[in-house]
Amino acid sequence: MSSTLSAEEIQIKREFNELLENCQRCNKRGDKALIRKAFKIAYDAHKGALRASGEPYILHPIAVARIVTQEMGLGVKAIVSALLHDVVEDTDFTLEDIENHFGSKIAAIVDGLTKISGVFDKNSNLQAENFRKMLLTLSDDVRVILIKLADRLHNMRTLGALSTARQMKLSAETLYLYAPLAHRMGFYTLKNELEDLSLKYRYPKIFQELSDKIKSQEKSHEAFIREFAKPIKEQLEKNSIPYDISGRYKSIYSIWHKMQTKNIPFEEVYDLMAIRIVFDPLPTIPEKTQCWNIYSMITDIYMPKPERIRDWVSTPKANGYEALHATVMGPKGNWMEVQIRSRRMDDIAERGFAAHWKYKTENSQENELDKWLKRIRELLANPNPDALEFLDDFKLNLFASEIFVFTPKGDTITLPVNSTILDFAYEIHSAIGHKAIGAKVNHKLVPLNHLLKSGDQVEVITSDTYRPRLDWLDNVVTLKAKTAIKDALKADNKDRMVKGKKVLEEKLLEIKLRPNARIIQKLLPAYELSNKDELYSKIGMGLLPLDDLYQVLKQNTKSKWVNYWSLQLGKSSAKSKASASVNSRQHKTNVKTPILLKENLDSATTDYAIAKCCNPIPGDNVIGFRDIIDEDKITIHQAKCPNAIKLLSSQSELLVPVKWTTHKLLSFLVKVAINGIDRFGIYNDITTVICKELNVNIRTINLSSHDGVWDGTMDLYVHDAKDLNNLIGSLSKVKGVDAVKRVEVIS
Repeated sequence: MSSTLSAEEIQIKREFNELLENCQRCNKRGDKALIRKAFKIAYDAHKGALRASGEPYILHPIAVARIVTQEMGLGVKAIVSALLHDVVEDTDFTLEDIENHFGSKIAAIVDGLTKISGVFDKNSNLQAENFRKMLLTLSDDVRVILIKLADRLHNMRTLGALSTARQMKLSAETLYLYAPLAHRMGFYTLKNELEDLSLKYRYPKIFQELSDKIKSQEKSHEAFIREFAKPIKEQLEKNSIPYDISGRYKSIYSIWHKMQTKNIPFEEVYDLMAIRIVFDPLPTIPEKTQCWNIYSMITDIYMPKPERIRDWVSTPKANGYEALHATVMGPKGNWMEVQIRSRRMDDIAERGFAAHWKYKTENSQENELDKWLKRIRELLANPNPDALEFLDDFKLNLFASEIFVFTPKGDTITLPVNSTILDFAYEIHSAIGHKAIGAKVNHKLVPLNHLLKSGDQVEVITSDTYRPRLDWLDNVVTLKAKTAIKDALKADNKDRMVKGKKVLEEKLLEIKLRPNARIIQKLLPAYELSNKDELYSKIGMGLLPLDDLYQVLKQNTKSKWVNYWSLQLGKSSAKSKASASVNSRQHKTNVKTPILLKENLDSATTDYAIAKCCNPIPGDNVIGFRDIIDEDKITIHQAKCPNAIKLLSSQSELLVPVKWTTHKLLSFLVKVAINGIDRFGIYNDITTVICKELNVNIRTINLSSHDGVWDGTMDLYVHDAKDLNNLIGSLSKVKGVDAVKRVEVIS
């Protein structure tokens, strides 16, 4: 810098000096010199660059570095990395330059910070890969994400300089990823500020209204806190417990969120405030015991609300948070939350992951944060190639609220809320998940889709004859379970393809032919298949016996689409027939070979949707309609569906020819109505036919008996109309069954 400093240079110098003066962990010789070196490089690299506010850009990395040390308590490497975090992305400096000046560790951190910047770039094909690389860096060096959180916090604090569109985008990103990530890392203060700032720019009027309401009640709240805390202080002092007591307000975002989820006005949010007690523990008594002793003192004064006790001293949160929370009735009939923490617990609660390392020793047991990082590595072992799905699954599994369940031996398993038996089984081991058929929860038998809750003890029941099914994907929420099930299904499909290819080769050799592209191209239309993988798979499943292979290859296999609509609508009403006939004449030139409705293990890539109004299944006469807005979206109706007939008469130009192929992997839900004459054992006979003889999966069954007769409905999973007809025929033969029929619509 020149001897005569400009106003901007004076500001930069002042901000940097404050960074050095408040560096909490710059204790070693050379620490501040290293920070000055990083600042000089960053200053030169960003020289002339301005932020949207018009300020010199270098003020941003200085501010990030100050957050890193003053608010997070991180050390010199983190400060240096924070100062350099935008150098590689925005200037001509390279990672090699960083490594030459500061070593491989700081270069790796800066690399991770550079990669995470592209996570939300929806035009980037490398989005998922960048995110995974960032997470890999995170799992090795958590400072990457801490510095990125500091970077985002400063950007949110200075968001007012940006356009409204940018404010909305950054606020949405912050709520989607960064605030939950701050929560997971244990930075509650930072998380609350990120959420509040997001709300401020998304809904400025609502934010201001809530701020004004809180401010208007400050004096009365402070008086109440003093009155509430007075007898607690007396008890703590009487027992010679060193303490600090403070009141804290619920964050504006959390108040707004509660108003939204509970659908209540501001005045009905009763837990606006909480009392926090931080004590200096006695070295001879476990901290957990001292927490409960203080709780006992408080409940001698105020009546507790038993269902609102949160014991995070016995089972810390996954981000390492430890505290004992209780809700008690205050002196004026108001509920008040009391948080009890030791000084160490408070440090971890305020400083999150950074404080976790302060208390970690060589003999420390693996804590919840260690387990969380371990889970990141597990998730990255089988990454999903789709960026948005990967982000959603990652967010669901690592930011969700958690439950704690137990194995039969008493080991604790942490799972996201809404986890099922299958999630638990796969969390234990994929081999357990693959063979699961049910479980005992608290010694009671439950199905695989049973939702678990905290405190449940779970014993998984397995069978060597069981294999994962596609509908299992609907019964799991954890990424680990989803990935394992998909991998197993793909492996099974690969085995079928290998088997099918071998069978086809053997069949061709019998007629003195060898497989080639020309033969495959003849077989595909003949069997109404789209590619050779599907051909091999269905041969391997035994769905294409190939007994007529020679005749198929001899004949012309080009499919013709003649009188399709009259055939499909043959069983419909006269109105339906008339509509189809008119449509056929008007659109004769547009009618083409039908779209094949085939199976796909990945439902996200299926190009059609089943209409909920008529719930068609494979084998039903069906027609398709293109969406008037999204032309790639096709909805499949039964040909006799009233909604389909209406569409034919009013929007026939949207009609698309469709046709089922053989389905044996996917299961479709149907409702069956059944009734008959009551007799002993008839219910058992019905379920035996369904489950054992026909191997059909029951979702729900509701049968009731009255005055010697019975009736009811069953929701069943079948592969196609043929399976359903076989089922109805078999049930009709059961003694005592009078009538069985399909109910077309499932609500």
